[in-house]
Amino acid sequence: MIKTTELDKLTSFSYRNPTKEDGAKMWELIKNTSNMDLNSAYSYLMFSNYFGDTCVVAEDKDEMIGFVSAFRPPASPDTIFVWQVAVNQMYRGQGIGNKLLNELLSRDACENVHYLEATVSPSNLPSQSLFKGLAKRMNCPCEISDCFTEEMFPEPGHEAEQTYRIGPF
Repeated sequence: MIKTTELDKLTSFSYRNPTKEDGAKMWELIKNTSNMDLNSAYSYLMFSNYFGDTCVVAEDKDEMIGFVSAFRPPASPDTIFVWQVAVNQMYRGQGIGNKLLNELLSRDACENVHYLEATVSPSNLPSQSLFKGLAKRMNCPCEISDCFTEEMFPEPGHEAEQTYRIGPF
């Protein structure tokens, strides 16, 4: 899997699967993050309750400082699709996003996963760096392709989204 080096130094933080009680905290974290799409509170409750085995919460003591939400698409059982990676602004730059992805891929729910996919907008440089860095650490390709055009979104102003496909690993 992923080589652990600097990621192991993040021992003061804990990582766990979310519970349904975490959904509201996930929503709050995104709400307080200026550069991420805020989805309905219900969607975060659904992810934390029904997809908890493919999601990870990062905590500093009892405070949620980040999470990754993901699922395995039914038509692609060898793939994990990362929906969102969020880290509290005060904790950025400490490798927590990398550790969240590492934790996700090490879970039993990802045992037979050989690809990670995510959609990223062209202006989201931190996410681009996160996923390209993951591919580099895992020593595997990162293919980037068009996914959703701007015209597909119901409201104007949403950027196009590209698919980042990492693997096989």
